[in-house]
Amino acid sequence: MALQCGIVGLPNVGKSTLFNCLSNAKAQAANFPFCTIEPNVGVITVPDERLNKLAELVHPQKIVPTTVEIVDIAGLVKGASKGEGLGNKFLANIRETDAILHVFRCFDDENVTHVDGSVDPVRDKEIIDAELQLKDLETIEARINKVEKQAKTGGDKDAKRAFEVYTVIREALLRGESARTVVFDRKEDIKISNELFLLTSKPVLYVCNVDEESAVTGNRYVEALRDSVKNENAEILVVAAKIESEIAEFDTYEERQLFLSEIGLEESGVNRLIKAAYRLLNLQTFLTAGEQEVRAWTFHKGWKAPQCAGVIHTDFEKGFIRAEVIKYDDFIALGSEAACKEAGKMNVEGKEYIVQDGDIMHFRFNV
Repeated sequence: MALQCGIVGLPNVGKSTLFNCLSNAKAQAANFPFCTIEPNVGVITVPDERLNKLAELVHPQKIVPTTVEIVDIAGLVKGASKGEGLGNKFLANIRETDAILHVFRCFDDENVTHVDGSVDPVRDKEIIDAELQLKDLETIEARINKVEKQAKTGGDKDAKRAFEVYTVIREALLRGESARTVVFDRKEDIKISNELFLLTSKPVLYVCNVDEESAVTGNRYVEALRDSVKNENAEILVVAAKIESEIAEFDTYEERQLFLSEIGLEESGVNRLIKAAYRLLNLQTFLTAGEQEVRAWTFHKGWKAPQCAGVIHTDFEKGFIRAEVIKYDDFIALGSEAACKEAGKMNVEGKEYIVQDGDIMHFRFNV
């Protein structure tokens, strides 16, 4: 399931440094705009403590975590919607991603140039939002021109419905609001909206890159940004990319945890960011546990048992008979599959079962 989160932001906000920490890929991190010209793609392991706890009980030959793809995209500048800087390339790259990780510079450092001369994450957000909204407005105007005549003069109900949906989104964009703020109730309208593939309809996570002193508590830049997005229902994550790059240099888990505890953090920003990106894509994890492997599998929240079976192999979905399900907490408490079965904690579920995050699954199928 190759779903991607794109890391975006103005030049010199710490995107590539953060990407390097995430993926150990060697994206060039330099003090000038556009050092990341081609998007770097990293396949990121999703941290999941449940795998290790299961492995302690099952003693498998290997542990296989799930992954998510992160794309480091060239820095955006004002005028990108009209092709300024690397605007066209930026917009093409971001259109291919499923969600956006928007990184902001929230630290002072006279040695790192800011493309607009001063640190102001609220202004930076407005610049990128405006560029993406302008590009979406182009898309909407083209669609409206295509269906308007049919909607107003003909008897084409589909054209009329599409015209109404396009108009609502167009009005929001003209107000300086992103397409994701427009909420439709009817499934038909949602489908029409989704088929536009608008840049500003993608789910977004705001990442504040702060200095070491602000890694735990944040700072005035973070609070200003938080206030400006309070009506967006979007998550804000505070990360100190410089600290994360230092953490990445440690060889062992114990060394990393000791360093984190010394600065007052329970978990690295990278781990928190990967988990947040996973949630942003509306993804969850089911588990399989056996002697060969303990493994995490990615599925979309709300999927039913046969769809999840298909994640392992298409034959599992085609020939689905039933799923045997153990809740993670029950497995840990009782210590084995056999003990769960004996205690009545293994449920047999059919085709309509909606799989939950952390379910330990065993599928029965016949092809």
